[in-house]
Amino acid sequence: MNTSSSHGTILDGEVLNSRLDDWRTFEGVRTRRAFAFFLDYLIIGLLIIPFAILVAIFGLITLGLGWFLFGILGPAVALIYVWNTLGGSSQATVGMRMMGIRLERLDGAPVDGMLAVVHTVLFWAGNAVLTPLILLATLFLDRKRTVHGLLLGTVVTRADA
Repeated sequence: MNTSSSHGTILDGEVLNSRLDDWRTFEGVRTRRAFAFFLDYLIIGLLIIPFAILVAIFGLITLGLGWFLFGILGPAVALIYVWNTLGGSSQATVGMRMMGIRLERLDGAPVDGMLAVVHTVLFWAGNAVLTPLILLATLFLDRKRTVHGLLLGTVVTRADA
């Protein structure tokens, strides 16, 4: 089935676009992704601080019951961050924007918040089980994709290409 998209022609769910077929679109993406990862986790770490203060105060008010929220504080802040940034109009987290990369779907549709969260959860789950394989897959898969990107039909590209 052929349809038209802002990224090109869609044939059987995949965008046929010279931009996604151009090797320059993926040049330096692995290195940029690694730096973006560290920048994003620095930002998430800084975002956790004010929320931790709120949870601490809530714990005092609830005579310690609110402190159970500390167990989910890190993942909750990270998922909200990813939902709002990667799932937003720029299709990139703050770290990704700083490194000049973005997440794109192969079908040309925009990345929404739910896809961004699923992408991140699969990344975490994949790293918990198969850490080296997740990163080594980018050496062998087309368009320098990761395993979770392959499963979800997404690819990370240079924003300037």
